[in-house]
Amino acid sequence: MMVKKPNLTFLQLVNMSVGFFGIQFGWGLQMANMSAIFEHLGAEAHEIPILWLAAPLTGLFVQPIIGHMSDNTWCALGRRRPYFLVGAIFSSIALVFMPSASALWMAAGLLWILDTSANISMEPFRAFVGDLLPEDQRTRGFAMQGLFIGLGAVTASAFPWLLNHVFHVSSISEPGRAIPLTVQLSFYTGAAFFLGTVLWTVLSTEEYPPEDLEAFEAESGGGVLDGLREIWDALRDMPETMRQLSWVQWFTWMGMYCIFLYFPPAVARNIFGAVDQNSVLYSDGVEWAGLCIAAYNAVCFGFSFVLPQLAKATNRQIAHAFCLACGAVGLFSLAAIDNKYLLLLPMIGVGIAWSSILSMPYAMLVGCLPPERTGIYMGIFNFFIVLPQITVSLGFGWVMRNLLNDDRLMAVIIGGAFFLIAAVLTQRIEPLPRVVPGANKAIQQPDY
Repeated sequence: MMVKKPNLTFLQLVNMSVGFFGIQFGWGLQMANMSAIFEHLGAEAHEIPILWLAAPLTGLFVQPIIGHMSDNTWCALGRRRPYFLVGAIFSSIALVFMPSASALWMAAGLLWILDTSANISMEPFRAFVGDLLPEDQRTRGFAMQGLFIGLGAVTASAFPWLLNHVFHVSSISEPGRAIPLTVQLSFYTGAAFFLGTVLWTVLSTEEYPPEDLEAFEAESGGGVLDGLREIWDALRDMPETMRQLSWVQWFTWMGMYCIFLYFPPAVARNIFGAVDQNSVLYSDGVEWAGLCIAAYNAVCFGFSFVLPQLAKATNRQIAHAFCLACGAVGLFSLAAIDNKYLLLLPMIGVGIAWSSILSMPYAMLVGCLPPERTGIYMGIFNFFIVLPQITVSLGFGWVMRNLLNDDRLMAVIIGGAFFLIAAVLTQRIEPLPRVVPGANKAIQQPDY
């Protein structure tokens, strides 16, 4: 007999999700600054995708393995929390050393460490919701994660601009320091937030032990080969809803990756007109792009309160398709903008899309997963985030050089087309009833 999980209070939902603030602060610094850091260190536009390869490639291997390991872990810190903490420690170390990179190979190597560690922290957070929350609170739980993701990204993206314009810290590359001081101090702050907020969640949230701990430990003794075999078996038995969602995720994340790769340098070069990455104009453009990223994450933060109600009034598929369409319209509109202030308007659509991307696919997914495989399926679900990014990393450099003439803004606009395809594919998803082990029949999950 399956024990009903108790509803958590608002404060408990906050405590279990606050670690995502620090994780996303680290990701936000990476998204807003890594392409500019690479250009500061001498990278060309068509080289940027391959330099970002670390991000999706580490996720491809790390997340399903960590998912399997966390499914089969129980210790003094619980099931998922040991991974939160270990990943946070190593991510914070990478964030401290990143702004001291003096060559492309150093920055790329530190990016591998940062992404590996951040994935170790982040992957179990998704399964955390399935572990602790009853079905009727899961959309709210994922939305709460989206709220802290948005808040962390807003703060991180705007931080270099705040340091420059409020605290008058230099934002210019200087001899002997390729990466501006504003970026360096932002990364040091990110390291503190990453470790501090994850530690908050680890210390403030308790996990439920397995109902039969001895049986759990007896079944959890497999090594890496057993883990790979389990991943293969889970792929073979993938629920149909997850298969349908995989195509939505594929095109969604091709679109998001275009934004991650090229939006900051596109603003600096296409909107501000900077031609030298060491110029004041280029730094101003990258900082303004950070404010734009902060703006869409602020919209994400606010819309995370609205999203559960929108899904309840319609259903999860319609809500997600609508949000993706808003993002597509926002990116398409960049083609007609040449004023930095008008750049803030498209960020509304991108923020609405981002809010849904961070929560709604997981809310649609988790109800069809067998509880004993939630972690590993969350890791496998990440395949359909990272594989499209790997595709872009390996192939988009050729597109930039041969078809787009290194036009960074056009690369971002192409992301809108990917969003639109994903919105259409969302309507193909048909949620399946979840079969509860030991029950006489399937229990139909609510569609909000």
